Amino acid sequence: MLVPAMASALALTAAAQGQAPAQPTAAEAPPSAPSEGVISYPAAYFAGAQAGNAWEMLLRLPGFALDTGDTIRGFEGGGGNALVDGQRPTSKTDPLDELLRRIPAARIERIDLIRGGAPGIDMQGKTVVANVVRKPGGGLRGLAAIANNAIYDGRNHHGVRLELSGGKDGRNWEGSARYGYGADDGGDDGPGVKIGPNGAITERSRIESESDGLQKTLTGAYEQPLLGGKARIDGRMFWDHWKFEEDRQITDPVFELHTTDDVYLRKDTELGGRFTRSFGPRTDLEVIGIRQTRDQDITSAFASPAETGRFNLLRESSETIGRAVVKRQASPALSLEIGGEGAFNKLDSRTHLTLGGVEVALPAANVTVEETRNEIFAKGTWRPAQAVTLEASLRYESSSISSAGDVRLEKSLHFAKPRLAATWQALPDTQLRLRVERVVGQLDFDDFVADSSLNKGTVTAGNPDLNPEQAWVTEAAVEQRFWTDGVIVVTYRRSALDDVIDRAPIFTSAGVFDAPSNIGAGTKDELIVNLTVPLSRLGLRGAQIKGEATRRWSEVTDPTTGRAREISNLRPLEWEATFSQDLPRWKATWGIDVFGGWRETSYQFDRVATVKLESAWVKPFVEIRLQPDLMLRMELNNLVERGIRTTRDIYAGPRDISPLAFTDDRDLTFGRTFYVRLRKTFGA
Repeated sequence: MLVPAMASALALTAAAQGQAPAQPTAAEAPPSAPSEGVISYPAAYFAGAQAGNAWEMLLRLPGFALDTGDTIRGFEGGGGNALVDGQRPTSKTDPLDELLRRIPAARIERIDLIRGGAPGIDMQGKTVVANVVRKPGGGLRGLAAIANNAIYDGRNHHGVRLELSGGKDGRNWEGSARYGYGADDGGDDGPGVKIGPNGAITERSRIESESDGLQKTLTGAYEQPLLGGKARIDGRMFWDHWKFEEDRQITDPVFELHTTDDVYLRKDTELGGRFTRSFGPRTDLEVIGIRQTRDQDITSAFASPAETGRFNLLRESSETIGRAVVKRQASPALSLEIGGEGAFNKLDSRTHLTLGGVEVALPAANVTVEETRNEIFAKGTWRPAQAVTLEASLRYESSSISSAGDVRLEKSLHFAKPRLAATWQALPDTQLRLRVERVVGQLDFDDFVADSSLNKGTVTAGNPDLNPEQAWVTEAAVEQRFWTDGVIVVTYRRSALDDVIDRAPIFTSAGVFDAPSNIGAGTKDELIVNLTVPLSRLGLRGAQIKGEATRRWSEVTDPTTGRAREISNLRPLEWEATFSQDLPRWKATWGIDVFGGWRETSYQFDRVATVKLESAWVKPFVEIRLQPDLMLRMELNNLVERGIRTTRDIYAGPRDISPLAFTDDRDLTFGRTFYVRLRKTFGA
């Protein structure tokens, strides 16, 4: 999905929840002064913004940008930068932003912004973390919402959502059910051309496509006291039925119709549990168990007067995790943590490709991969002085991977992952942060199996014989606060990479295929600026501008040409900004979200593909409280009708020895959509 904030009926996943009672404005309920790297924002601080849930509160938190974490196997190291009551959520398949949306504002006491670390807080490997602190107790609460998204081409996508929660005396429960139809800009309309190596246009076409589908989710959780501690169990089921349809009408030199039909079916299940218990005032135990499965069925059919093709991928994967952690508060200034976890992962994949009715042999088409991972770790956070915080950790990871089927192999991997972070509160409003860490990436099971995009003429081989990417990361950040709620954070990060995973050719008896491969060493540099500017001092009461920009530089050696280039699909520049203003007199909030254009380029052995969004995605919105428990939200998405430009340079063979055969250039536009949502809350 190419648009970062595509509003659709699926945007009910972004539906605000709960209801903030009538409370003072932010100016009347200011945050606490920075103390030992922690700033506390009471719930009343967000009341003027009509924030309905924890996610909406975090959107207005000065100097904070939500990171939902990484999709990895195992539990350690994959968390985002938001905690709930000091703990990372147990679920791995339930997105962090979704979980935050299910915490009503009425249940939140405050949000603590932890900068640089604090004793007793697991920073999840982040330098800045937000901790959502809930109020104890509470009766029955609920939310019901309906939404509709009117698409520019006449489609209307609707969605509904229902959530309930309650409990007392330490026994709490919650549940949710939602479904929604949605579209993304994977389906667009516009012209396309093919350009010969001499620069002349050899083909003109008109492309009409659409991409949409239905998603359904059920979640539930229950917690109660147990064996002197507290136990919680979470469950989730998720269904996704997505389709992509494209008609490419060649109008010159002769009329032809090329069609592509893709269908994506997916089902996820997850069951997780957490047990926590205190052994005295300073020692805590946490035990976590998770079991999740994912089944996928992907079918792609292509047809033209000269060729037909069909691709099918069946995947079944599962993961089982066990984890235990002991935390010790040695003193008010020193906390320690030791623990370990084990995980077992399995992937069973079956791939078929036929062209013109003839089956094509693909490398790693049918494989079964099993992985056993173990990790032990020790962490410590120490505040030697009120203005200084030191955080150190050492993790040791070992894994065993075996593959059966088309590719048979066994390999063992071992990595030590040290980390050291330091924070200095140089002045009351100025903080400096440093971090040095060895980061070891995780192998993506998607890279292990073959894949195809028939309408683009690409077939990629699988490669189970990969090593994880490793990097020594050095990071420095300066945070400056101003005008009470104003913040600017400038971060520079350098990664010295080994075993970079990119693209390289694989030679087989059936031909040459592109595949994910380790291509050697490389570098990546990032400059990140995060800015929050309150505008009350400029005469716009209740207004705020918040944004973030990231500039990246990277370099690796191309395995085909031997020349230096950037890392595939790494965007050199990304930025986003939001203007919002609270209008208490009108019981409304309005604003504009702007997501900047970007470019990413993929380098395969016989082609170079560039996707470019040259203009910004602009979304004005307004939210009106019709009644104390009834909220109306309206959005106009893609106001300037941003398009997507895709250019593919196709070579006659490997790029180092073959001439350019042609260039495929598509200039497609998704169009505007109008989204409306009505949300009702009820309960205590």
